[in-house]
Amino acid sequence: MKLVLLHGPPATGKHTVGRRLARLTGYRFFHNHLVVDALLAVFDFGTPAFVELRERIWRQVLLRAARDGAAGMIFTFTPEATVRPAFVRWIFRTLPRRGVEVISVELTAPEHQLTRRLNRGDRRRFGKLTDPALYRRLRRAGAFARPVIPRRDLVLDTGRLSPGRAAGIIRRLLAGSGD
Repeated sequence: MKLVLLHGPPATGKHTVGRRLARLTGYRFFHNHLVVDALLAVFDFGTPAFVELRERIWRQVLLRAARDGAAGMIFTFTPEATVRPAFVRWIFRTLPRRGVEVISVELTAPEHQLTRRLNRGDRRRFGKLTDPALYRRLRRAGAFARPVIPRRDLVLDTGRLSPGRAAGIIRRLLAGSGD
């Protein structure tokens, strides 16, 4: 299985690009907020139970998809302080040992665009961060600096690229890796 790890700060377009890429490739689209939002119904964000269950579910879904022979999966992910570094190591070390090819794609955008995008209504639907002031406080506090993603196979500036164009570039990268 190929796992496209779409990662980057909030509001870089991971969900939008991921959906477009899924349409282009036929890969399954596993948006991290599917798990996050379910757990927020019961647990507060960042509590030990929330962190443990979020990572356990993420791991189980990725492993089961690989075991069941999925051709590919797209997983969106925002590195932030409540994600344990061990989870990121697991993606880059354990999954490849289980036959998963991890393709690491970082999405970026200029800060002024990120803060403007935070207010979009589609972000509220998934319980995403929508407050620009809170985003700036969290960024200054280093909340998005960890865990460190050890490898980037591709970095795309979604401030300059449309979601469709970004998805097309990723698709070409996948084709070059034997897809």
